This record gives sequence, structure tokens and C-alpha cells, in this order.
Amino acid sequence: MKINSALVASAATITLLASSQAGFAAKSNSDAAISNVAAQQQQTQEQVDQLSQRLDAIEAELQQSEMRQATDHDKVESWKAVSGWFDNTSISGRMYFDITDLNLKNAGAASKNNGVSFDIKRFYIGIDHKFDDTFSANVTTDVTYDSNISVSQIYIKKAFLQAKLDPAFTVIVGSTDMPWIPYAEGIYGYRFVENTLIDRVKFGNSADWGVFLTGKLADGLLEYKFSATTGAGYKKIIRTNQPDYEGRVSLHWEGLDLAVGGYIGHLGAQHGTTTYHTAQRLDALAAYTIEGLKVGVEYFTASNFTQVTSTTSSHAYGYSPFASYQFTPEWSVFGRYDYVKPYSDAARTSYHNNYYNVGIDYRPTKIVDLALVFKQDSGSNGFYGDSNGTIGGTAFAPGSNGKDTEIGIWGDFQW
Repeated sequence: MKINSALVASAATITLLASSQAGFAAKSNSDAAISNVAAQQQQTQEQVDQLSQRLDAIEAELQQSEMRQATDHDKVESWKAVSGWFDNTSISGRMYFDITDLNLKNAGAASKNNGVSFDIKRFYIGIDHKFDDTFSANVTTDVTYDSNISVSQIYIKKAFLQAKLDPAFTVIVGSTDMPWIPYAEGIYGYRFVENTLIDRVKFGNSADWGVFLTGKLADGLLEYKFSATTGAGYKKIIRTNQPDYEGRVSLHWEGLDLAVGGYIGHLGAQHGTTTYHTAQRLDALAAYTIEGLKVGVEYFTASNFTQVTSTTSSHAYGYSPFASYQFTPEWSVFGRYDYVKPYSDAARTSYHNNYYNVGIDYRPTKIVDLALVFKQDSGSNGFYGDSNGTIGGTAFAPGSNGKDTEIGIWGDFQW
């Protein structure tokens, strides 16, 4: 960009013309006038030299500016590439926690875990990525406390690839939500306080590894989800003799929710394991919501969920009515009662489990729930292990009882 050359030439031309005119006007003058013209020419040359130096400086500054613009452009293009990837990726989290006072007695003996404590029941971190309008993926970790080894454990709860071919037909491969338990949790609404019925008494898994088909029909009026999984749950990645199957069909119409589902399989039995029975479960749920009031009930009946590898068979059933009332956007009250008969064989048929909770919930924002709750879980004439531990006595006999009472604050934090 040699713009100074043209300017210098122009300046020189102007100088020569000025000098010529001065010469013609001074022909009749003396030698002193000629000397004056020479001095003016020298002064003009000095001005031209200064102008040339200034133009050189301007040209150097323009070159540096062009280089800076090119560097900034490369940085912007690089940032755009990174930003585009993150625009399709989101990170979420959720934590269930409580501060409570526990009092558990089985056959009159107090548990060593009794007393006041802070507990993190679940802590999930999820990463979702959308490749395009059809394909997406998710990885979700689950942190929980393992009382058997007295240490927290990290599991992969979800890790799947999803192909949404149509709102009515989506295929998922990997580990993800099972058809029944997460659906029941969504209807119940207080999972952070307690697992729903099937999950609490351990007659099903909330997630598992396999292939899933799901979709919504009639503008969301009907929904279905079917799975073929290992049957061992998301905490175990194993090879099984054959898949287990679970399915659900549900209806949502205004405030009414109805669902039926079922399960059949061998619960993750591996090759070489002798199985005598097939685990089966039938599920049903009904709920209705109107003007902040929700009432509902969940029911199941199952065969051989604890007897797949046993020569004896057994039948179980249970039901769980629940209700809640949201009287302001921030405040609600809720309650629930579970009755379960986990055994039907002659040696254990007298055992039954009763569970209930009542509480008041405060939601200051959409991402936080804090609930003051009283819970009681009891077992009579025997014992059974549910999500709260072993509840009952020490033998299957009349009067062999146990009871777990707990009061405190339960919380749900998510983002």
C-alpha cells in the first residue's frame, strides 16, 4: 500500500510550479530575490520529507490493523465451532437428601443406625447431546451409599442412544428408564420422599440395559413403552440366557391418568443358573387431578419374584392409595398408605407390610422441594427387606414384628 509515493510526487509537482512562477516574477529582481526562492524551495523539501515520514507511519499502522483483524477472525471462527457443539449439549443434576431422626426396632431390638443424620439418598448428573432432529444420546451417573461396605458408590444409571423416528415411534438402545416405575413416580410426585410401591418393595427395577420402544399417539392422549432387558437392573451389565420383558400402556386425558403394565422374565439369571419359575407381575394405576387436588392408587400382583431359583413358588400383591393438595403455588400437603403381602407360601403367608407417610411440602422455586414428613414402615409376623432395610421380627411367627419410624426434612434439588 505505497500511498506515500503518489502524495510525494504530487507535492513535488506543486513545488516546481510554485518555483517556476516565482522565477518568472523575479527575472527583473536582483540576486537577493533568487536566494529567497532557493530558501523557500529548501523549506518546501523539508515539509515533503516530514509528510513522507507520516505516510510511512500510517501505512505501517494499516498493515498491523489488517493482521489483527485476520487473527480476530480466526478466533471468532474457532469459537463459533466450539459454541455450536455445546449448543446441542446440556448438563443436568438432581439430588435427593434428608435430615431426619430414625427409630427402627426389629423384634424389640434397636438398630445401630438409629438417631439423627444427614443423608444423600440419590445424586444424579446427566449429560444430554442432540445430534440432529432424530438422534440423541444421554449418560446419567447415580451416586448412592452402599451400607454393605460403608462407602458411596457411583453407577451408570443411563447410557443410551435414541432415535426418534416419529412422535409415535422412538427406539432406545442402552440403559434407560423402565416402562413402569418412572411413570408411577411422575404421577405420584413425591419420589424424593419415598420410592413408589413397586420400587419400595423391590418387585421391579427403575432402569435396565436393553432395547426400548416408546411413543405417543392421538396428540399425547395415549402413550406406550415396551422393553427387552437383561432383568438384572442398571447396576449390573451381564449376559443372560434370554431377555426379560416389561411394558406399559397409559392414557392421559385432561386430569385423568390410567395405566396398565406387566413384567415377565428370569430377573437376570445367567447361563448355567437353574431356574424353576418365571417372575411375573401385573401393574395398574389410576389417578385424577382437579384444581390442585390429586387422588390415585397403584396396584400390583406378582408371582415368584423372590422364587425364580427356588423350588417353591410364591405369590405377592400390594396396593398404594395416595393423595395431595396444592393450595398455593408454593405449598402442598400429601399422604400415602401401602399394604403389601410379599409371600403366599404356607411358611410365610402371615407376614404383611404396612407403610404410610404424611407431610407438607414447600417449593420456593421450580428446582427445589423441601418437605416436613413423618413416615412409618412396619412388618408383622416375620420380616422382609424393602428400600428402608429389613422390616419385621427375626422369625416367621405371630408376634415377630418390627417398626421403622422417621421424622424430618426431605429435599429435592435439581437443575
